[in-house]
Amino acid sequence: MKSSRFSVIRCALLAAVFGAALQIPAQAEDEKEWTEAALQLPAAPAADALLTFHQTGTIQFQIDANSLSIAPDGTIRYTLVATSAAGARNVSYEGLRCSTYEKKLFAFGRSDGSWSNARRADWTRISQTDANKQHHVLYTEFLCDGNTIAGKVPDMIQRLKGQRYPQKKI
Repeated sequence: MKSSRFSVIRCALLAAVFGAALQIPAQAEDEKEWTEAALQLPAAPAADALLTFHQTGTIQFQIDANSLSIAPDGTIRYTLVATSAAGARNVSYEGLRCSTYEKKLFAFGRSDGSWSNARRADWTRISQTDANKQHHVLYTEFLCDGNTIAGKVPDMIQRLKGQRYPQKKI
């Protein structure tokens, strides 16, 4: 009787030890610190690759489909073009982190097609207010599914192409 009880206890201890050993890598992976991938700026946006995804009364927001990518760090990077009704145009290279509901401005586009790095390049929480709703729209409708990336780049481009805004200038 003592030997069978000892065997049961030994098996239970072994199971506990092996079970704990199997969980250590999972815990270590969860605690792994996120590292941002190196910045690689794209070519200047091409007019025929711009996809309108959001409009306010005075501003049209477009993504350059050629620049849309998923970086090795799990962020989505893209060129954003904002054009006012008066014709003023702002070009920026940005990123979204689906896992944290954050955005980052990497660089501003110049009229000659070159880039100027952003001075304040921090990840910041996405805003849902009307003035900055374009990032929220990208996050919720086209690029992210909850806190994960919504498929591969071709899937994202198809969603952007299928949006309700005509592909034309304001």
